[in-house]
Amino acid sequence: MPSLSTESDVLTLEELAIRYGPLELQKPLSKSEFTILTERYPDLQMEREKDGVVTVMSPVKRGSGKREAKLYGFLFLWHLKHRLGELHGPSSGFDLPDGATKSPDVAWISEERLKNAPDDEETFVPIVPDFVGEVRSSTDRLKKLKTKMTDTWMANGVRLAWLIDPYEEKVYIYRAGEEVEVVEGFEGKVLSGEDVLDGFELPLDEMRRGKH
Repeated sequence: MPSLSTESDVLTLEELAIRYGPLELQKPLSKSEFTILTERYPDLQMEREKDGVVTVMSPVKRGSGKREAKLYGFLFLWHLKHRLGELHGPSSGFDLPDGATKSPDVAWISEERLKNAPDDEETFVPIVPDFVGEVRSSTDRLKKLKTKMTDTWMANGVRLAWLIDPYEEKVYIYRAGEEVEVVEGFEGKVLSGEDVLDGFELPLDEMRRGKH
């Protein structure tokens, strides 16, 4: 592992995240402090927990970026066809009711939830999405991702969420008020958007490692 052995080797937040993976800041930040930090470093993706703990995310590697793009791409095609609600990619931050600010790999908000929310394009999204999709990357700890799904997304009111793990070829399906369903093996299997994303399907073959 590269070392920081000299005073001249001073790395930026982005360089540290790239070299060592996600960084957790020691000092909890208020909402306003977090907003200032994100405005100062607009190229960095950050998340804030409800207790103020901030994580600076590391850029994903080639394979993970490709799979995240596929998930968003399939959803974009569905969204383009139906023109329903609002679709967001991994750069969007969501201000959640419990105080956390989180960024899923993909999220969709229904017309029903949009009509009761302010339409300000210069803030984090102040709406809980109906659907959230997360794709595990090589730097993600599965246990932490599962906690994020249950304690953040579902606890704040998401209706349907997918945690896709291409390394174990498993999908964890979260539905409001129900037990987690685990789908094992991707070959020939398709995920349904159910009554949340009516008519949407994701072929899991496309999420396999090594798939172009």
